Amino acid sequence: MTMNGYTDDKADVRKRLSRVEGQVRGISRMVDEDKYCIDILTQVAAATKALETVALSLLSDHLSHCVAQASAEGGEVAAEKVREANHAIARLVRS
Repeated sequence: MTMNGYTDDKADVRKRLSRVEGQVRGISRMVDEDKYCIDILTQVAAATKALETVALSLLSDHLSHCVAQASAEGGEVAAEKVREANHAIARLVRS
């Protein structure tokens, strides 16, 4: 069985995602309560930044675990993991 790179940090990832979930619920509540647009946008930016932090943490774990392990194997396995990482980085940069 292959272990994911974030396995050792799973509790931290889950905690961060729970915080983001709470932020998004708070934003929804702000909309329900007709809060000021700029205040809502500020909270959206904070939630977005929190998700970006999770994404960067997962990417770092992927590079240091999955890609490094595949690189040690070499060949097409390594090339595929590098392609995956490049696509993931491109998606993060575009978002």
